[in-house]
Amino acid sequence: MQKYSRELSVAIVLALLLLVLAVTAPAFYEPQPLLSRLAREAPTLIVACGIALVMIARQIDISIGSVFALCGVCAGLLAGEHWPLLPVFAATVLIGAVLGAMNGALVAGLQLPSIVVTLATMVILKEGLRWKQQGAFINLPDAWQWFGLSQRGGQFALITCSVVLLIALAWATKHLAGGRFLYAVGSNAEAARLAGLRPRWVTLTVFVFMGVLTGCAAFLNVVQSPQVDPKSGTGLELKAIAAAVVGGVAVSGGRGNLWGVFVGVLLLACINPALTYLHVEAYWEKAIQGAIILLAVIFDGLRSRKPTN
Repeated sequence: MQKYSRELSVAIVLALLLLVLAVTAPAFYEPQPLLSRLAREAPTLIVACGIALVMIARQIDISIGSVFALCGVCAGLLAGEHWPLLPVFAATVLIGAVLGAMNGALVAGLQLPSIVVTLATMVILKEGLRWKQQGAFINLPDAWQWFGLSQRGGQFALITCSVVLLIALAWATKHLAGGRFLYAVGSNAEAARLAGLRPRWVTLTVFVFMGVLTGCAAFLNVVQSPQVDPKSGTGLELKAIAAAVVGGVAVSGGRGNLWGVFVGVLLLACINPALTYLHVEAYWEKAIQGAIILLAVIFDGLRSRKPTN
């Protein structure tokens, strides 16, 4: 039970918040607005799962917002050329994988700090996208929105895709060798190397997979609107990292699980609408998110301390 104390604590906070909303703002649970909120958070959940895996491997990727935006723009441009859905999805995921591989090659191959590499990538991609698009939106074909389904059907499809992917990733990290490699490298890369693992290949692979998940999330974001916003990834990296940290993923690597990330995404996603329904000024959202993150980091630091004899 102590092993999952962070996750349980966050789940209790989320349950209390939902209970308060049920009593004070029952309109929060109206089916269509609630479904819309969950669908909007589906891409965030996928990206947060990816960043959790990167953090478990004791790395960080702050370029995901820019990669997300670039993948979305590329998907929009290909859709404008009348490409079908599946080829556009494959191309978007491939673009994400290539960008992730670039980060991974620099971090694993040249042993550069991941925060420096991904900061540089973030700026390059962000400024390059701003130069290319000049902030202009990209119009999508009518048949693209919600996969050509009804709004409700498309929203259910988005939520289902993200939850199925979450379940698959949670199972894989627990039962497959690749998942155990992440924890081993994140806990102690040198010990993992002596045990026969290849930490550099693990690092490269997790960055490539981060790019794949970001491309997938960008595609699921594109189909929610009739236009592609080239600034759609703004702030996504902070939100995803916050969800991972709040959900119990250790900043120092080697610890965490994706179910905690799922609860963290839900908690952070509830803050803004909760403030609206409780008639609190929206500018408190970032302050509250920051306070939650700080408490989570403090809790993590206290838990990781070993008693001295």
